Amino acid sequence: MSDDKENFVRMTRAATKRKASMEAIIDEERLSKKRVVLGELPHLSNVSATKKPRKTVKVPTKEKKKKPISNVTSTPKESISDIDTRSDDPQMCAPYVSGIFDYLRQLEGKEKSKPLVDYIEKVQKDVNPIMRGVLVDWLVEVAEEYKLLSDTLYLAVSYIDRFLSIKTVNRQKLQLLGVTAMLIASKYEEITPPNVEDFCYITDNTYTKQEIVKMEADILLALEFELGNPTSNTFLRRFTRVAQEDFKMSHLQLEFLCSYLSELTMLEYNSVKFLPSIVAASSVFLARFIICPKQHPWSVMLEEYTNYKAGDLKECVGMIHDLYLSRKGGALQAVREKYKQHKFKCVATMPVSPELPLTFFEDVNI
Repeated sequence: MSDDKENFVRMTRAATKRKASMEAIIDEERLSKKRVVLGELPHLSNVSATKKPRKTVKVPTKEKKKKPISNVTSTPKESISDIDTRSDDPQMCAPYVSGIFDYLRQLEGKEKSKPLVDYIEKVQKDVNPIMRGVLVDWLVEVAEEYKLLSDTLYLAVSYIDRFLSIKTVNRQKLQLLGVTAMLIASKYEEITPPNVEDFCYITDNTYTKQEIVKMEADILLALEFELGNPTSNTFLRRFTRVAQEDFKMSHLQLEFLCSYLSELTMLEYNSVKFLPSIVAASSVFLARFIICPKQHPWSVMLEEYTNYKAGDLKECVGMIHDLYLSRKGGALQAVREKYKQHKFKCVATMPVSPELPLTFFEDVNI
């Protein structure tokens, strides 16, 4: 009986040692495995990256003669004008950007996406172009105060024009329409939009929270919740990048000047008759002329990417030129003061010729 007991004890000790050694091996393997963060996980397969590939047996076959390298068809080099593939901007997704902008061009031409070109004459009874300009000028200050994106400002002005094309508004409610449009645009564009109370405060509590919420519902219903319409700023990003390709001057200066000219158009009621893409292209045209007046402001590449010839932009460029020289909207200073700042390279102070050469608008080979 004692022999059986001794054998049992020996077997138990041996099993315990085997278990301990196995656990040590498992712990060693576990510790040797690399912890992988989420971004390092393989994107193309759900199979664990630690698995070794299955070994395959090579069957001897008759060797094929290798073709000389010179005969291999190589991938054609990237076109010089294909700037989309060379963009490091994640929003300019190269494989889809052409289709996206074709869609945006279709969208901007739809009736729901644009205001009436003469809504003040046909719809409004108590609002005039000067009041509209003052409102937009004030909204530029509001956007600066709350550090809102330029896209938010453009969308807010777009909502105002579209709403005024449908509903009659008294002048006492025009500011209410403005701050509410800015609130909706902030919710659409901003990561942390201002609160309703902030917009009450910015109007010196002229309007209550309940009034702003009610106006918000009225705007959304009137616009049928179509809030993502393209603005000139949407097209300006791509057009500005194309404009930099053959331009020797400061790219940052060109970007700020294009943005300044585009924002000036928001002050002008007559600008609503132009499509956003025309405004963007015209801003690029005039910006290039201001920086390099002796160089032709348009190019084959710009014509290709914007789908506008120089002659198509003549009227819109003339309007922006008048705004730049303060021939129009000279009393409205918010945009001008904004772009006089050093962070915007003081582009609002750049000199420009009082006349635009008519030869620049002739459809000739550039």
